[in-house]
Amino acid sequence: MTKADFVDKLAAKSGLTKKDAGAMVDAFVGVVTEALKKGEEVQFTGFGKFYVQKRAARQGINPQTKKKIQIPAAKVPKFSAGLALKSAVK
Repeated sequence: MTKADFVDKLAAKSGLTKKDAGAMVDAFVGVVTEALKKGEEVQFTGFGKFYVQKRAARQGINPQTKKKIQIPAAKVPKFSAGLALKSAVK
């Protein structure tokens, strides 16, 4: 499902216009992004949790040259599905 498809379905279910639904999706993504930038978690009970996980520095191999390279530490966004979402998908 693309963002446009999601906006269309959200507008149909909520009674909002497509423009308003698109603005709501953009606002949601913006709020979650800002929270994750600050190191905060965003949790919806039953649905899931967005959080930031630290990935340690590690050694890797360049597949083209087979040389060992150092991959720096990084922070990556993660999502953990809640029980209600897991149950609904089964």
